Amino acid sequence: MARLFGTDGVRGIANTELTPELAFRLGRVGAYVLTKERSGARIAIGKDTRISSDMLEAALVSGILSMGVDVLRLGVISTPGVAHLTRHLRADAGVMISASHNPVEDNGIKFFGGDGFKLLDDVEDEIEKILADSEDTLPRPIGAAVGRIHDAPAVGTYVKFLMDTVSERFEGLHIVLDCANGAASDIAPEVFERLGAKVTVLNAQPDGVNINVGCGSTHPHVVQRAVLNHEADLGLAFDGDADRLIAVDSTGQVVDGDFIMAICARALHEKGLLRNDTVVATVMSNLGFMKAMEEIGVRVETTAVGDRYVMEAMRKGDYVLGGEQSGHIIFLNHTTTGDGILTALQLVNILVESGQSLAKLRSVMKRYPQILENVRVSDKHAWRDNAKIQAALEESTALLSGQGRVLVRESGTEPIVRVMVEGPDERLLETCVSHIVKVIRQELGA
Repeated sequence: MARLFGTDGVRGIANTELTPELAFRLGRVGAYVLTKERSGARIAIGKDTRISSDMLEAALVSGILSMGVDVLRLGVISTPGVAHLTRHLRADAGVMISASHNPVEDNGIKFFGGDGFKLLDDVEDEIEKILADSEDTLPRPIGAAVGRIHDAPAVGTYVKFLMDTVSERFEGLHIVLDCANGAASDIAPEVFERLGAKVTVLNAQPDGVNINVGCGSTHPHVVQRAVLNHEADLGLAFDGDADRLIAVDSTGQVVDGDFIMAICARALHEKGLLRNDTVVATVMSNLGFMKAMEEIGVRVETTAVGDRYVMEAMRKGDYVLGGEQSGHIIFLNHTTTGDGILTALQLVNILVESGQSLAKLRSVMKRYPQILENVRVSDKHAWRDNAKIQAALEESTALLSGQGRVLVRESGTEPIVRVMVEGPDERLLETCVSHIVKVIRQELGA
């Protein structure tokens, strides 16, 4: 059986790849591995607003109950909300049903341990090993030993936790919120309104099929336009499960994850709260971010793309801030996973504390031009050992003369090689990307 768990749980097209049958088995095996048949075990379950989440929740819950484990049903909530409430409710594990920023036909199942952290590889491997056995030999309790469902509407608890992470009130600020018709739709407006901000809310009417459709963090032009039209102070755009944030300043400029990390790193560094004076970023972070951190005396530790790798480095190095250009930011002094709403609160809190606009704060770094192109190939790993492709990479690196960089990596889920070139001269970047892509297509084209 091909590996089910990717970098962010099990994902696929709902009802064809991620089927109710698979969800049922994931519930059974996940409950077995994560609770070790402990008496009175409980697993918290949350979901986003996509139409297939109800179907998968029903199957997943049935699987868990069939193992004699109780379910704490949280309803529609963000992924980081599940992580926080798993710890707060002292559940043995947590599960989020969501495909994050993916389109509505996709869905996913993501497990958390009782500590609120995503599962380690060896735990996922144990689940996969049992799933691979075609014969289900796991226990099947009967009678009073079957699990029960407990509805646990704990969103209010999560909202209070979020509000307690900031020190300032937001009166006098006009903020546009784009909730992506997803899990942030109720939570984000409540939090910012209770903190005193004037809020203009976009895309907070989920109907099961409009999640992420032309809105949210993957479509920042929507919040850009609204900020300018309403003459707002800033805009905040979340994705479907609200674990990412992309911001927009009052001039309509996008403030992505690199800018957000740079702003937060500088603020924490100046207060002496940036543990070990280090921030963790991925190899996709902009070169301008790296240089900005160097200038203020903050070290950047880089990882492979994926928040699980960022988290791994943060826990190993005892760091408090890390994230990705995509807006997935982790404040490990507050929570155990990336949280878009929490990140938005930290950003606005810094804005209020400093008395500066977001447009001013974003000047902490200058973004270098960055060109990314995806190439569909027959073998996404073969570029590493292909002499002609390696020569093209070396030629392009030489052309940049130490003023930029070339990064090639394969997609984690598709037969695609991603080519990224970065540097101050955009015309030169276009030349480099064109050359590399041409050689990859000639050598490995699908």
